[in-house]
Amino acid sequence: MNLNKRRDKLSIKKYTIEFFQILIGSIIMAIGISQFLLPNQLSSGGITGIATITYYLLQLPMGITILALNIPLFLWAFLKKGKEFFVKGILGTILLSIFIDIFEKFTPLTNDKFLACIYGGIIVGLGTSVILKANASTGGTDMFAYIVRSYKPTYKTSNLIVICDTIIIFLNVIFFKKIEIGLYSAITIYLMGKIIDIVFEGINFTKMMFIISDKYEEIAKQIGKKLQRGTTGIYSKGMYTDEKRMMLLCIASRSEVMIIKQISQQIDNSSFIVIANAREAYGMGFKKE
Repeated sequence: MNLNKRRDKLSIKKYTIEFFQILIGSIIMAIGISQFLLPNQLSSGGITGIATITYYLLQLPMGITILALNIPLFLWAFLKKGKEFFVKGILGTILLSIFIDIFEKFTPLTNDKFLACIYGGIIVGLGTSVILKANASTGGTDMFAYIVRSYKPTYKTSNLIVICDTIIIFLNVIFFKKIEIGLYSAITIYLMGKIIDIVFEGINFTKMMFIISDKYEEIAKQIGKKLQRGTTGIYSKGMYTDEKRMMLLCIASRSEVMIIKQISQQIDNSSFIVIANAREAYGMGFKKE
């Protein structure tokens, strides 16, 4: 009984922390979008890029437009990614939509497009990182990438996002009839990606994870089930304890590291995890020559 109470307390603590991460991340993103990007007709790609066009074309509140455009993606995500991801995604999108409409009423911090694309990209990237650390989403191309990878795990998330964002930026250029909009927006998206990389793992894109646990079979099974990511069992021996053990080796992308850590610790809170930088990875699920 005490064990169940402890688990309940840990779950409440975990979800409380994730809620505040989503809240803070949404506020940061909303500031970057409403105070820098939107007033200067710049796009961060994804749903916000489409919402920027509808904002100037139909004068619709950007927050409401983002929420409406994300509904089909969330319904799709519910079927493919499960209830928890769906709830977090809805929460993140609603909060982002609300705060964008609130901050939009304030005077923009700059009307200089160059400054806007620089600071907007950094701030939106920072907010996105905070939300991703809570294993959540605010919809858009990142959620689209999650869904596509549930069908095709070998597709790279970054490639899917870049393709979608490139198409949306091209639409922004056509609508506003200014090539500069596309050029500045490209800088914004580049900076967003760099900030996310720095927050998660510095300049490296791939991580090498070693997991030592007596429950290695269950951990490996859950990693494969939730992420479609393979693991390799390596026979090892603790020289201090003289015990023979199985060690798991898993190569993961930056967005998967936090999830794998949580899987390991939830199954075995005494598991020993080492995370190292892998400069490059080639093969299934990663780069191919």
